[in-house]
Amino acid sequence: MNSDRKTPEAPAGYTLKEMMAIAAAREIRDGEIVFCGTGISMLAAMAAKNISAPHSTIFFETGAIDSLLEEVPLAVADPRVMYGTALNGGLAEAFATMQNQFTGKKVIGILGAAQIDPYGNLNSTAIGDYHRPQTRFSGSGGACDVASFVNRTIIFMQHEKRKFVEQLDYFTSPGWIDGPGGRERLGLPPGGPEAVITNLGIMRFDEQSKKMYLAACYPGISPEEIQEQTGFKLDPTRAIVCPPPTATELEILRRRCDPQRLILG
Repeated sequence: MNSDRKTPEAPAGYTLKEMMAIAAAREIRDGEIVFCGTGISMLAAMAAKNISAPHSTIFFETGAIDSLLEEVPLAVADPRVMYGTALNGGLAEAFATMQNQFTGKKVIGILGAAQIDPYGNLNSTAIGDYHRPQTRFSGSGGACDVASFVNRTIIFMQHEKRKFVEQLDYFTSPGWIDGPGGRERLGLPPGGPEAVITNLGIMRFDEQSKKMYLAACYPGISPEEIQEQTGFKLDPTRAIVCPPPTATELEILRRRCDPQRLILG
């Protein structure tokens, strides 16, 4: 956030990080195959499996498929992702699952990035000039493959003007490219980003223009506050107030998914 502005606070009873995790968990459908990293994306996948999508399958690019996840892993190579799996494979198995014409249609990818543009394209490579960057990040990893091939993606972002930009400093992973037909022109299969979930609200993409719009604000946060932290214009006319986490959702998130508060803090 800007240094002269305080981070919005959630209403009493839950944190904005908990709101983010629950909002993402609600996006996951029962029976889907969830490709995610660690951190809050992992927490959202675990919450979905324990709340509303018990038949979902979580898998990692390191090859662990359908882990028991009795504790939150701290990285995709954490041995905890390998415990009680249906299969411990490798990168080949992970990406085959994602790109297979049958299983791929059920895969939802959960991604994050340093920057996002109005069409959901992502930068996780560098801020500033690529050859002389202000900041160098780890790069795509498997994110470009996920964004290119899975049926739909959810994107996690901290909502800051420097992250929601009109033009990326570096194009790492595809969203809707430049609008209608953009993915098709590049030979990409059907798919694309469906929602952007932040610490302020939920953004979606217009079916016709493929541009991002404000779909929901968290309780206590206004569309004006969200626009203030966005580097391009967001259409607020369809925005609703996101239902807060229920007591049951919070209980499962805190007691079953992250009792040690490794992610929730």
